[in-house]
Amino acid sequence: MRRTVLSIAYPFAPMGPRAVGGAEQILTWLEAALPGHGWDSLVAARADSEPAGELFGTPVPPGPLTPAVQAEVTGSHQAAIDRALAYRQVDLVHMHGIDFHRYRLPRDLPVLVTLHLPPSWYPGTIWNLPANYRLQCVSESQRATCPDPIRERLHVVENGVPLPSWTHPARRDSFALLLSRICPEKNLHAGLDAARLAGVPVLLAGEAFPYPDHLRYLREEIEGRLHRGARLLGPVTGRRKERLLRNARCLLLPTLAPETSSVVAMEALAAGTPVIAYPSGAIPGILEHGRTGFLVDSVEAMAAAIGRLDEIHPDACRRAARERFTLTRMVDGYLALYARIAGRAGRNGTENGGDAKHHAKNGAEPKLEQALSPAPRAVAERGRTL
Repeated sequence: MRRTVLSIAYPFAPMGPRAVGGAEQILTWLEAALPGHGWDSLVAARADSEPAGELFGTPVPPGPLTPAVQAEVTGSHQAAIDRALAYRQVDLVHMHGIDFHRYRLPRDLPVLVTLHLPPSWYPGTIWNLPANYRLQCVSESQRATCPDPIRERLHVVENGVPLPSWTHPARRDSFALLLSRICPEKNLHAGLDAARLAGVPVLLAGEAFPYPDHLRYLREEIEGRLHRGARLLGPVTGRRKERLLRNARCLLLPTLAPETSSVVAMEALAAGTPVIAYPSGAIPGILEHGRTGFLVDSVEAMAAAIGRLDEIHPDACRRAARERFTLTRMVDGYLALYARIAGRAGRNGTENGGDAKHHAKNGAEPKLEQALSPAPRAVAERGRTL
């Protein structure tokens, strides 16, 4: 018998093939895989999202995201959630937004919350949720930063990414790539400065959300550093993003945020592209210094590492992605966790606690990777918006 999951996205960013944020991409890839594993999918998300299942859309007004606008959107998102719950019996709710605590859900409905962001960025009240809620981390590094009394009770399902469909060597260009949301904690201006010091062109692919401090950062720290050799491309998705990752000399990741994971670093490695990054949060657990990239702690060190990229072999990067960051492993982990929380543990689930990890066998590229690469799988008939 098929079951139904309601995924609740962060309402200010679209999910689907045009998703650019890490949380939205993870939701997109997972949600696209569910129909093939016995789950029907409902999604409450921004109105211009494109899920594989049925969309219950939340409109977001144009312009700055002022507190008044955010409150309005939160109310509209609650209404979308309520419509989804009234539309069909739901067996499980999966929440992905940093604002998940703002929404009301029935107390008798199992709820899984993926903590995509640093635990300290959520209000302290999330550690005292109703008994029908389960919290899940995306890395062991993230779980280690959670409060000690409940740390051992938190599930871990590590992020994964689609593996590229091509196998022949890429044509490497001279440019360095920055691929990120444009906001202060991503520290992108340091990457622009490092590329300038190294004497290489740099492309910045990303956009600033219309929060006042994000727009201020774009205006004051990014725009003045742009020139012929440092270009802002705007947001990129799909095959264009794949080509950029595949052809870049390296990915620069000067983030200062306590990263819980890094989807873009995993995507770069899957494309055979080395990563030069600051050792923030979970990044040291993703990169192997000197083998798949370099960990640095300053603009000058990042510039120097750009000059050492001949030491990194693309095959080592691709091998690390195949062995550690496949989408199949992530989806299997979530399916096992869904079964446990929904009360119907299958062969991949466990009944006595511990992490809900399930690792696919190594070897040939899994069928799920082929189905969703290079972009999230497009369904023949999109679900209607309700």
